[in-house]
Amino acid sequence: MKTNAARALDELKIAYELREYEVDPDDLSAETVARKIGMDLEQVFKTLVVRGERAGVVMAVVPGNAELNLKTLAKLAGDRKMEMVPLKEVQPLTGYIRGGVTALACKKDYPVFIDETAILFDKISVSAGVRGTQLLLHPDDYIRAVKAVAGDISSVVT
Repeated sequence: MKTNAARALDELKIAYELREYEVDPDDLSAETVARKIGMDLEQVFKTLVVRGERAGVVMAVVPGNAELNLKTLAKLAGDRKMEMVPLKEVQPLTGYIRGGVTALACKKDYPVFIDETAILFDKISVSAGVRGTQLLLHPDDYIRAVKAVAGDISSVVT
């Protein structure tokens, strides 16, 4: 299935693979996604929507086996404090539902902070913008596609 995220990669002529899997709406964990698509958990990246007092909405892309460090992200974003956006606000802000959030082809271009571990792999997995489909691509291509903010490839996890 072609998604808006996949179309955005097509426009940029970025190579990727779509990998579909059966969705259990009661278990949208990165661990389950990794198992179903046959990748190591640290290569499956989840996209979190966060808001700062000054920076506003930003997206944090972190490995499935890690937790976002909100203090570190706030410092990188030039903010004092950041909080996860309430789930009810995620779809209106991004156009995506929980389990399908991606920084690619989002409703609005938000600053994207990607954990530095992404560049350790030949291939990473991110949501394709719908539940049940992941995009597998080279991390440099992903970084280019989301127009990551300069200097934000750093550790944003605990």
